[in-house]
Amino acid sequence: MDIDVLGALAVRENGISITPTAPKPRQVLALLALHADQVVPVSALIEELWGSMPPRSARTTLQTYVLQLRALIATALEEGDGERTAKDVLVTLPGGYLLNSGGGTSDVREFDRLAGMGYRAMDAGDFPVAARRLREALALWSGPAFADVQGGVQLDMETRRLEETRLCALDQRIEADLKLGRHRELLAELTVLVSRYRTHENLHGQFMLALHRSGRRGEALDVYQRLRATLVRDLGLEPSTALRRLQRSILMAAPEGAVGKQAPVAAAAVAGAGVRADRLVRA
Repeated sequence: MDIDVLGALAVRENGISITPTAPKPRQVLALLALHADQVVPVSALIEELWGSMPPRSARTTLQTYVLQLRALIATALEEGDGERTAKDVLVTLPGGYLLNSGGGTSDVREFDRLAGMGYRAMDAGDFPVAARRLREALALWSGPAFADVQGGVQLDMETRRLEETRLCALDQRIEADLKLGRHRELLAELTVLVSRYRTHENLHGQFMLALHRSGRRGEALDVYQRLRATLVRDLGLEPSTALRRLQRSILMAAPEGAVGKQAPVAAAAVAGAGVRADRLVRA
């Protein structure tokens, strides 16, 4: 079984789609696919489908959706070796259901594997490998997770979690590229990112650093001022200590056009700056 959730939902058995078109069976499959090879409790599936006010017929209706999914799986299995049945793939267990991937692919698992390799390379100071692995991990995303699924409580929570993992990988990939001196190549990407994540301090700090290293100190300082105004207006917060330190280091650096010897000062100021969770607010 091949499972993709980092974008549109696509689940295939023997290369044949088993993704239903009806919204609620689609939700059931999405949650099972994300947690493939793990038991998903009936209670979690019911909460996903109906929130905190499920109908009396919730369990019976959920069983109907499971039967619909098994019918799609059975059709796909007809093209295989015939050793597995639909009940072997979508397994009923005490308290829940399990989607047996049969050792197939999962874009979430591959993302976690590649991102983990990237993080370990960052910790080891191997920035070329870190940038490459993290770029490969991010390339698995074709859009927001479950982009074409009308999610309920559970999927909405999982979507936010997955987006946080993507942002962490993106942050570290940009950090690796900065370590490799790719500041000019990052400018266009960071321009878009700081517009999308208007209170994300790490991205703004990286943008400031890339601009400063490109000889655009004035623009780097403008980025700080815009971020500060947004934080104060929207969240009632001042920029973090690390970001204020970066701003001061840029202010004290050599004039534009003589940045080369001063760049490490700014880099040291932003290094290790963590993003506070309450500032990861998308405008």
